[in-house]
Amino acid sequence: MFFTMPQPRSWTDVFLSFTALTSLFTPVVMVKHENFKTCTQAGFCKRNRAFADDVAQLTSWTSPYNLDPSSVSFKDGQLSGTILKTVGKSGETVRLPLTVTFLESGTARVTVDEEKRQKGDITLRHDSKARKERYNEASKWAIVGGLEISTGAALSRDTEAGSTRVNYGPAGTHEAVITHSPFGINFKRDGETHIKFNERGLLNMEHWRAKVEKPQPKEGEEPPPETTEETGEDESTWWEETFGGNTDTKPKGPEAVALDISFPGYEHVYGIPEHASSLSLKETRGGDGKYSEPYRLYNADVFEYELDSPMTLYGAIPLMQAHRKGSTVGVFWLNAAETWIDIVKSKGSKNPLSLGTKSVTDTQTHWISESGILDVFVMLGPTPKDITQKYGELTGFTAMPQQFAIAYHQCRWNYVTDEDVMDVDRKFDKFKIPYDVIWLDIEYTDGKKYFTWDPLTFPNPKKMHNQLDKRDRKLVAIIDPHIKNTDKYPVIDEMKSKGLAVKNKEGNDYEGWCWPGSSYWVDCFNPAAIKWWTTLFKYDSWKGTFANTFIWNDMNEPSVFNGPETTMPKDNLHYGNWEHRDVHNINGLTFHNATFEAMVERKKGEVRRPFVLTRSFYAGSQRLGAMWTGDNLAEWSHLAISIPMVLNQGISGFPFAGADVGGFFGNPSKELLTRWYQTGTFYPFFRGHAHIDTRRREPYVPGAPYTEIISQALRLRYQLLPAWYTAFHEAATTGAPIVRPNFYVHPDDAAGFAIDDQLYVGSTGLLAKPVVTEGANSVDIYLADAEPYYDYFDYTTYTGAGYHTVQAPLDKIPLLMQGGHVIPRRDRPRRSSGLMKWDPFTLVVVLDRAGNAEGTLYIDDGETFEFEQGAAIHRKFVFDHETSALSSTDIGTQGPKTAAFAKAMAKVRVEKVVVVGAPAAWEGLAEVAVSEEGVKESKGGRRAKVTFYPAQGVKAAWAVVRDPKVAVGKGWRIQFA
Repeated sequence: MFFTMPQPRSWTDVFLSFTALTSLFTPVVMVKHENFKTCTQAGFCKRNRAFADDVAQLTSWTSPYNLDPSSVSFKDGQLSGTILKTVGKSGETVRLPLTVTFLESGTARVTVDEEKRQKGDITLRHDSKARKERYNEASKWAIVGGLEISTGAALSRDTEAGSTRVNYGPAGTHEAVITHSPFGINFKRDGETHIKFNERGLLNMEHWRAKVEKPQPKEGEEPPPETTEETGEDESTWWEETFGGNTDTKPKGPEAVALDISFPGYEHVYGIPEHASSLSLKETRGGDGKYSEPYRLYNADVFEYELDSPMTLYGAIPLMQAHRKGSTVGVFWLNAAETWIDIVKSKGSKNPLSLGTKSVTDTQTHWISESGILDVFVMLGPTPKDITQKYGELTGFTAMPQQFAIAYHQCRWNYVTDEDVMDVDRKFDKFKIPYDVIWLDIEYTDGKKYFTWDPLTFPNPKKMHNQLDKRDRKLVAIIDPHIKNTDKYPVIDEMKSKGLAVKNKEGNDYEGWCWPGSSYWVDCFNPAAIKWWTTLFKYDSWKGTFANTFIWNDMNEPSVFNGPETTMPKDNLHYGNWEHRDVHNINGLTFHNATFEAMVERKKGEVRRPFVLTRSFYAGSQRLGAMWTGDNLAEWSHLAISIPMVLNQGISGFPFAGADVGGFFGNPSKELLTRWYQTGTFYPFFRGHAHIDTRRREPYVPGAPYTEIISQALRLRYQLLPAWYTAFHEAATTGAPIVRPNFYVHPDDAAGFAIDDQLYVGSTGLLAKPVVTEGANSVDIYLADAEPYYDYFDYTTYTGAGYHTVQAPLDKIPLLMQGGHVIPRRDRPRRSSGLMKWDPFTLVVVLDRAGNAEGTLYIDDGETFEFEQGAAIHRKFVFDHETSALSSTDIGTQGPKTAAFAKAMAKVRVEKVVVVGAPAAWEGLAEVAVSEEGVKESKGGRRAKVTFYPAQGVKAAWAVVRDPKVAVGKGWRIQFA
C-alpha cells in the first residue's frame, strides 16, 4: 500500500509527513530507482561481479578452492570433507567444512561453512552483540520434510582423476562427480552432466579477517587507496557501507558467499520470483533485449514497480529450474540474505566434430548472497512435475484453503464505515453478482492501532459480521507487523515489557516509522513472540471479530518508511542475536507463520483452516496461505505482466497467487476493468483491490454492458469452483502448480517453452488466454499438440499444433477445453460459494482424438481439517470409447471420518453430463443405461434421457444426459451404446 502520514510529533516528523503527503499528488510514474540499490551500490554484489569479470578476461584461471582428499569421508549417505581456500599472495589457508548429503528422494544437498566463524573464533567490531557464526537456520523455517538420507548411495574414488564419485538416486541413475583441485561438482543423470558447480571458478566465500587499521594521512597527504596487497580487492565496503543516509556498521566484516552454477545444454531457466518479468528468465550482462543488472532477491516495499525488470519486489523464492526437451533440473539456494543472480547464455555444440549437429545453448548462472552459509539443493528431474514435487517435499505443499478463499474477494483501501461494508454487500445481491469476502484496510482501526475498531466509523462490527454471515460471506481485516508506539495501548505495552520487539544494533528496541508513525516491530523469529501473538487474535481479546473474520498481512518485508531501502537496517538484531542481514528474506514468512498459528488457535475446539494473505514471502510460505503481486497500476501492461508473474509463482512452489484486479493505483477504463476481471477469473487468488484515491469500481459500478460482462466472468469462476478446488487439492498433495504454463504441460514442445501469456487450469485441460491488449477482439492461442480443442462456450473446434485465432469480443473470454478431459462444475448461480455446498454437479466430458476422456473431482467440507482423517470424496471419471461408457471410481484416501462424510453428501448428485465431441453414431440415441453401486435396479435397469446435437460447421457435436440420478460420491456407470 502507498501511505499517508498521521499527525507529526516533531520537526523531523513534519518533514517526513510533508514528503509523503506531497508524493500523493505526484503523477503515476515509474519506481524511484534512487531508493533501491543497484548491484554496483551493493558492495558484496559489486565485488563478486567484478571478480567474475576479472576471471573471464584471464586466459587461464584456477580457482583457489581445493578439496583436501585426505579429509574426505563417507558414511550413511553423507560425504564430509574440508575445502581449503588459499588467500592471495599471503598463501594463508582458510578451512571451509563441506557436507554433501544424498537424500532418498534423489535430491542432493551441498553445504559449505567457514570453520573460524563456525567455532566462534572471530572478533566482532563495535562491541556488537551479533552472532559470530554464519547464519545456518534458514532450513528451520523453510524445510519441513524430504531430508531422509539415502541408504543406497555408494562412494567410489578416482585417484588418478583427482575426484570422488557418488552414485545415488533412483536405481543409482544419478551421480555426483566431486573434483578435488580445484573444487567443483558435476551432477549427472543417466551418464550425462546436467548441473555444474564452480565450472567457471567463481566460488567465493569471503572469510573472516580482522580489520587492519591504516595510519591516518598527515595534513595535506592523500589517503591510501582502499585495497590490500594480499588480494587486490576493493575494501571500500568491507567494514561499513552507506546508502540513503543510513550506515551499515558490518560488525562481522565481509562475509558474502557466491557460486557459479551451470546448466549445460539448457536454454531456458525459470523461477526465482518475485520479479515483474517474463517467465523464461533473461540474460543479465547487457545487450539487446537483455538486462544489465542481475536478478535481485531482497524483499522490499517497492512503490509503483516497473515492468520488464530484474529489480527486487516483495518476496523471494531462490528456486531455479532449467528446462529443455526431455529434461528439467533445478537448484534451490537456501539463503535468506540479500541475493543477486546473474544469467548468461552461450552457444555451443554437443559434438563440434560432427557435421550437421545442431548447436545447443548452455546457461550459466552466478549466485551471490551477502551472508550465511552455502546451502544448495540439487534436483535432477527429469520432468517439471518432478521438480515441483521434490521441492514441495522439502518446503511443504500449498495449504489446502477453505472453499471461500478460492472464490471472489472484494477489497479497496478503504471501506470507510461498517455501513459502507453492509451497503456494498447489499448491492452485490441487488445486482445478483456472487462474491465471498469483503476486506478492510487500515482505516478500520482506532488511530492505526491493530486489534482495535474505530469507534466512530465501525461502532458495530457484530452487526456487520452478522449481515455477511447470512449469505455465508467472510470479512478479512488487515494486521501488519509494526505496532504503534503510543500511550494507553496495551498491545505495545505488552510487547515492550515482554521484550518481543526487533532490536537495533545496540540491543535496544528498534523504533522506526510506518503507518501509525513511531512504531516497533514484533520479532516473530522469537517463539515467545509467536506465543504472545496468538493471544491477540482470540475472540475475547480482539472483540468484534468472529468465526467469519480472516486476516491480511501486509508490509511484512518489513516495510519501514524511514529505513534504508524502505526496510530495516541490516545490523538490527533478531531473536538469537542474528543480524537482520542474515534473515531479511525470511522475515515476512515468520510474521505470516505467527498469524497462521494465531488463527488456528483462535478458540479452543473451533479448528478451521486459516486464511491469511501475505505480501512478503520466502520458500515455505505456501504452507500458510496466499500471496498477491503487490501495488500494481491500472494499466494494460500491468494486466499483461500479471500472467507470467502468477505462472512463475506456481512453478516456484507458491501457487496460491493473484494480482490486484483493476490495478491498485489509478483508475482503469471500463474496458480495462472488464478485461482484468476476465483475467482474474484465472488467478488462483482472485481479488479486486484499489488505492484510497481511486474512484469506486465494484463490479456493479461501471454500468451496462460492463457490469453484466464482469458478472459473467465472476459466474464462470463460481461455475468452475469444483475444478479449481480439485486443482488446489492436487497442489496440496503433489506440489503441482494450480495454473500452469505451456512448458509444464507440454515439456517436449520446444516452440512453447517461452510462452507465458496463456495458462492451463490444473489438470482439467482448460486453456485460457485472457485479452490483455486495449481494443483487441481476438487472440492467437498456441496449441502444443494434435488433440482437438473446443471453445468452452460454443464448442468451436481447433485442431493442429501452432497458433489459432480465437474471436474475443468484449463479452468473450478465450477459453478452450483440451480433448481427453472430464471437467466438473456446478451450474446453479448462487450468491456465495458456501451456498453451493449441496448443489448438484455437471460433468463435461471432452473427448480426445481416440474418443477417450478422464478427470477427477475432489470434495471435502471446505473449512475444517477433517479431510486429513478421510472426510472427503475423491473420484476419477473415465470415458472409454471401446465400451462407450462413462464410469466413476473411488481414488480417495480412507480414514476414520470417510463414512460419515459420505453419508452427509449422499444426496448430492450429478444432475447433468455433457459430452463434447460426441460420435456421430449417437445421433438418434434417446436413452442411456445407468447403474450405481449399492442401488438395486428394477427389471430392465435404470434409464436416463439423452439429447444429441449434431456438428454444425466448425462446431463439434455434443450430447447431454439429464439427471442420471447418480450420487457424486458413489461408483456408477453410464452406458451410451
